[in-house]
Amino acid sequence: MKIKNTEIKVVLGDITEFSADALVNAANNKGLMGGGVAGAIKIKGGKLIEEEVVKKCPIKIGEATFTSAGALKAKYIIHAATMGMDFKTDEAKIRDSFKNSLKVADELKLSSIVFPALGCGVGGFPLLASAKIMAQEILKYLRENKTSLREISFCLYDQEAFNIFQKGVLGYIEHVIEKLQKGPFSTVDAIIEINQGIILIERSNPPFGWALPGGFVDYGESLETAVVREAKEETGLDIIDVKQFHTYSDPNRDPRFHTIGTVFTVKAEGNPKAGDDAQGLRIVKFNEIKDLKLAFDHKKILEDYLKTKGI
Repeated sequence: MKIKNTEIKVVLGDITEFSADALVNAANNKGLMGGGVAGAIKIKGGKLIEEEVVKKCPIKIGEATFTSAGALKAKYIIHAATMGMDFKTDEAKIRDSFKNSLKVADELKLSSIVFPALGCGVGGFPLLASAKIMAQEILKYLRENKTSLREISFCLYDQEAFNIFQKGVLGYIEHVIEKLQKGPFSTVDAIIEINQGIILIERSNPPFGWALPGGFVDYGESLETAVVREAKEETGLDIIDVKQFHTYSDPNRDPRFHTIGTVFTVKAEGNPKAGDDAQGLRIVKFNEIKDLKLAFDHKKILEDYLKTKGI
């Protein structure tokens, strides 16, 4: 499975046999390499690996550091501190140590990295939960960062774990990409009331027509932040007193694709003026709304709003 330029793989085998740029060790924050993956890496790669990492430790739980790979085929070992010396781990520790391992790989400008099932050995964390946590972090990391990594692999030692990771990593990512990322998309609209009227903008992009100021919610943005931004871009007004009015989710409300729109009533400061994202702007009196032809389902939205005002 490929995301942008990065291939995601789940393989069955012995992680110490890989010749990738980096192998990830499910480590403790002191760098001591006892049993599990750490022990296997030390046995095949040599005690030098442990000596190197101990000199760099302790590190915070959730952080990652790197050493040479000793006698192994890989170039580096990235030590992901999934636990302390109490050998206990949890979601946040696995999530942070995985993310920080990717960051270390990018700092080293590596092209390939191989992970074990972080937290699932000595830490006793459930395999499927670990797989999904790491899948979620891959999606987020590759979306938010430029990376040198061209291959991210998960190596599982037995068939049962391999099957679980196939579902938890590849199956999960496929579901997000093929189902969730196709929509529905989140939008916001603002009902800005001024002098017994409501501000409408004339859309400069299809679908054309008059509509409430609004638009799509950007990644990493709250609904409230989005509606303030969109109103400013389209009307030039500074928005205050933002209150949710209603959410509209009819799959046919937008002729382009399925959107879920949250409508806000807001108060505004300044003089309205059509911005770069709007072709025109007008203030429509309440009694004129029933005769208007509006884009999307905005006429219904305004009818619902006027009912709450007893109009």
